[in-house]
Amino acid sequence: MKLIGMLDSPYVRRVALTLKRLDIPFEHEALSVFRTFEQFQRINPVVKAPTLICDDGTVLMDSCLIIDYLETLAGRSLLPAAPQARAHDLRLIGLALAACEKSVQIYYEYQLRPAEKQHEPWLERVRGQLAAAYGELERELEQRPLATDGGIDQAGISLAVAWSFTQLVVAEHLDAARFPRVKAFAEYAEGLELFVSTPMV
Repeated sequence: MKLIGMLDSPYVRRVALTLKRLDIPFEHEALSVFRTFEQFQRINPVVKAPTLICDDGTVLMDSCLIIDYLETLAGRSLLPAAPQARAHDLRLIGLALAACEKSVQIYYEYQLRPAEKQHEPWLERVRGQLAAAYGELERELEQRPLATDGGIDQAGISLAVAWSFTQLVVAEHLDAARFPRVKAFAEYAEGLELFVSTPMV
């Protein structure tokens, strides 16, 4: 099994952490959708990270779908089984992935679009959505903190990966002081061996 993509992508890193957390052996090939586009294209014509090459050669993409397959393969889930608890964790994951998406949009706008073509009203809207996602996560953690007892589940993985990615690429567009619980949990997660052995850069 081989994971294709760069670990500075929150989606690739999320899958890599899940593979390790589920004790599934894998190889990692750090290909970029920008710098090594043609090489990536030969593996997956869509050039979407993460890409997972299964043992039988099947090529999967999209972090959520890959994780669904990995949990089926492992015979266990990093989500709770009880419906209410599962819905809560899925809400956290959805908010974290929204934060990833908005961080990517802001980053691409500044890094890929010429300055004269950048649209400030659009950027203001996306920055608002990014802050809203972390605001909702902050409220969720205030009401129901995630465990910091040495373990981590999928909600925790997704939240921590999102926050670290946002801080890496668009920190200047978010007031981190507004989200102390999110920040503290991400710092806890980044101190775990699972995360230390799977660095963004």
